[in-house]
Amino acid sequence: MPESLDRSRDARFTAVYDAYYHRILGYAQRRSGPDDAGDIVAETFAVAWRRFDDVPDGEQALYWLYATARRVLANHRRAEQRRAVLAGAIASEALMVSPAPSAEPQRALVALAQLREDEREILLLVAWEGLDAAALAAVLRCSPNAARIRLHRARRRFARALAAVNRDSKGAGRTGDVPPAGPAKTTLELEDCP
Repeated sequence: MPESLDRSRDARFTAVYDAYYHRILGYAQRRSGPDDAGDIVAETFAVAWRRFDDVPDGEQALYWLYATARRVLANHRRAEQRRAVLAGAIASEALMVSPAPSAEPQRALVALAQLREDEREILLLVAWEGLDAAALAAVLRCSPNAARIRLHRARRRFARALAAVNRDSKGAGRTGDVPPAGPAKTTLELEDCP
């Protein structure tokens, strides 16, 4: 490849990196926590570098990066689940008992945890990343109409789950029961979901 093309590619990659690094970092931190976010961002941009000819121009590059980060994060979660299974097997072998969580989670997190993974992701992309239907469609790689339908269904299921959690928590207040803890590490307020 001629040197001028190399410099042009380097400059374009640097521009994409500078423009969207913090957005992708925020995305990763909200889904994985600060310890793993750096690795997820690094892998996302490594994929972008290797496949830079596939990265679209303009704002579409951000959506491409979100889609790539989703896949990197999914791979990361699968690896975490494998490690958790292994740790569980080791713990049971050693007859170790871990204490139950002591903090009561917020109701919205409990409701969010009851949704399917893809529904949670759609709600979080809209609520935290501020994506509209067209941007959501680019990230999910579907039509804008399909993205709107999926978002509508996810919102409807979240509303039902939240109503159930609210009903359960009223009963829990009388009996002293605590709703089950969800796996999420961050908060999502109902008003965050447009």
